[in-house]
Amino acid sequence: MCDKEKEVKLSRSEAREQAFMLLFARTFGDAPLDRTLEDSAQLFKGGVCPYAQAVVTSIEDVQDEIDSDISRFLKKGWSLGRISRPSLVILRLAVYEIKYLDNIPDSVSVNEAVELAKKYTIDESGFVNGILGSFIRSREGEDK
Repeated sequence: MCDKEKEVKLSRSEAREQAFMLLFARTFGDAPLDRTLEDSAQLFKGGVCPYAQAVVTSIEDVQDEIDSDISRFLKKGWSLGRISRPSLVILRLAVYEIKYLDNIPDSVSVNEAVELAKKYTIDESGFVNGILGSFIRSREGEDK
C-alpha cells in the first residue's frame, strides 16, 4: 500500500486525517478493505501510511462495538443513521483511539476529532465533542 521509496513521513494528525478519509470512503460501498486501501494508495503522496492502515483495519474488526458505544450517548430517539457520515466516522476513529490505543491521551483524541469535525462537517464539532466527553466520563466512572 505504501511505496517505501516515496513514503512521506506524516505527523500523527496527518495520519489520523488519512485514516478518516479511508474510513469515510468505506461508508460508500462494500468493497473489500484491501481494495479500498489499494485504490486509495494512489491518492496519497507516498501511499497509505502504516498508522492509517492499521487503524482502519482494526476499526473494521470492532466497528459494531464502537457503534454500540457511540449509540449509548445519543439523545433519546436518535440513531447512528441520523448522524452525518463525516461525524460518525470521526466519532468511530476517536472512540477507537480512546478505547484501544493507550499511547494517545484521551484529550488528544478528542481535540483531533474536534479539529476534523471543524474541517469536514458543517458546525458539528460541538456534537462530536459532547459525545466524546460523555464517553470518556463514562469510562472514568467504570474505573472507580
